Amino acid sequence: MLILVAVTFLWAFSFSLIGVYLAGQVDAWFSVLMRVSLATIVFLPFLKLRQIELKVALQLMVCGAFQLGIMYGFYYQSFLYLSVPEVLLFTVMTPIYITLLNDLLDRRLNIGFIISALLAVVGAISIRYQGIDEGFIKGLLIVQGANLCFAAGQVGYKRIIAKERPDLPQRTVFGWFFIGALAVVIPCYLALGNPEKLPTTTLQWSILTYLGVVASGLGYFAWNKGATLVNVGALAVANNLLIPAGILVNVIFWNRDADIVRLGIGASIILLALLVNDKFNQKVQKSQAVTH
Repeated sequence: MLILVAVTFLWAFSFSLIGVYLAGQVDAWFSVLMRVSLATIVFLPFLKLRQIELKVALQLMVCGAFQLGIMYGFYYQSFLYLSVPEVLLFTVMTPIYITLLNDLLDRRLNIGFIISALLAVVGAISIRYQGIDEGFIKGLLIVQGANLCFAAGQVGYKRIIAKERPDLPQRTVFGWFFIGALAVVIPCYLALGNPEKLPTTTLQWSILTYLGVVASGLGYFAWNKGATLVNVGALAVANNLLIPAGILVNVIFWNRDADIVRLGIGASIILLALLVNDKFNQKVQKSQAVTH
C-alpha cells in the first residue's frame, strides 16, 4: 500500500501540469504519444523477450493498450471541457469500476455498484448545477471512458501476474505493457493528431518529458506492481487517494479561485457513493466467507 500512496503524491501534480500548461495548447494525441514513447524507452532495456510466453506478452499489451493508450486519449480530451478539480472528482468512479469488473470476471454482480454510480453522478452534477451544458456532460462521459480503461488495465494486470507468472521480476516484463499502449497511440496520432499544435516552449517540452519518464514510466510500473501486492478493496481505495491530493495541489498552486463550497458539497456526495459501494462489498465478502 505504501507504494500506491507514494505514486499518488507523484501523480497529484500531473493533473494540474496538463490542465494548466498543455490542455488546449499542445495537441492531446502528441502529448500522449510522447508520454508513452518515453515510458517505453525507459523499460525496453529491461525487457527479456524469451522470459514469458507469447500469450502472456499479448495479455500485458492489451492491459497497456487500455490503461494507458485508450485511457490517455479520453483523459487529455476531458481537460477541454472540465476544470482540473472537476476532472479529478469525476475519476471517483474508478474504484467502483474496479469492483464491477472484478465481480464480472468472478461471475457475480454487486447491486451496490448501481446505487454508488447513481450517487456519484448526483455528486458530479451538484458541482456545476448552474452551468450544466453539452460540454459539461461530454466532459463527464469522457472521464468515465478514461476511468473504465484505467480500471480494466489494473484489474487485468493484477490477475494476469497472479495467474500466469507471479515468479517473474515485473521490471523484465513491464515493457510489454507500454508496447501495447504504443500500438494504440501511434495510429491514433497519425489519424487524429494535429501536427500544427506541437509544444512551443521549453517549459512544455520539459513537462512532457517529466510526464513521460517519471509520471508514466516509473509511476505506472510502481503503481501496477503495488496493485499486485494488495487486495482489490485496497486497490480501489488507493485510486481515490489521488482525488484530494490532486485537488489540494491544484487549489494551492494554480486555482485559488475555485468554488470550495460547491466542490465540498459534490465531493461529500461522491464520498457517500464510495461508502455505499464499500458497505455492499463488505456484505458480499461476508456472505462468500459464510458460503465457503
